[in-house]
Amino acid sequence: MFNLVKNFKNDESGAVTVDWVVLTAAIVGLGIAVLAVVSGGVKDLSNDVQKQLSGQKISTTL
Repeated sequence: MFNLVKNFKNDESGAVTVDWVVLTAAIVGLGIAVLAVVSGGVKDLSNDVQKQLSGQKISTTL
């Protein structure tokens, strides 16, 4: 019985799992933050490209 309690107390596999969960959550949170910051700039850039391309004239000579 004492060996069972001693082994349970010394087992660190659950702590490693908690570390990985926290690390994964931090990476996902950082990704979402980067996406929020970059998405506005990408939207503005795509609108600028659309305006530039729609203003171009294509001449067809046969």
